[in-house]
Amino acid sequence: QVQLMESGGGSVQAGGSLRLSCQASYLTSKGFGFCMGWFRQAPGKEREGVAGFWTGGDRPYYADSDQGRFTISYDNAKKTLYLQIDSLKPEDSAMYYCAADGGGHRCLTASIYQYWGQGTQVTVSS
Repeated sequence: QVQLMESGGGSVQAGGSLRLSCQASYLTSKGFGFCMGWFRQAPGKEREGVAGFWTGGDRPYYADSDQGRFTISYDNAKKTLYLQIDSLKPEDSAMYYCAADGGGHRCLTASIYQYWGQGTQVTVSS
C-alpha cells in the first residue's frame, strides 16, 4: 500500500504563489512509465484534473485553463511530486489532492489512479 502526504497549502492573497508537495512512502518504478497527478475539488463542484506527469517520457500535462500558471514536476529519487502555482486567483481555492501510480498515460483522468492523498487546502482571497 502506498501512502501519500500533501503539504504546502495555505491562505494567500490573489496574485501570490504556492508550491505544493506530495511525498510517497513507496512507488514502484515501471519501465513503461506511470502517471502522477494533481486534482482539486471545491465545495459543491466535481473533482477536476489540474496537472499530470507521465514518467515514461518526463512529460507534463495541464488543463487548458491552467497552462502558464501551473507547473508540475516529479523527483523520482525523493518520490515527491510538486505543483507550483503562480498568479493565484480566488477561483483556484479548493482542496488539492495528489494521486499516484496511474495505470495509463491519460494523467488528467482521475479514474486511472490507485492511490490518493488526504488533500491540502488552498484558499485565495481577493
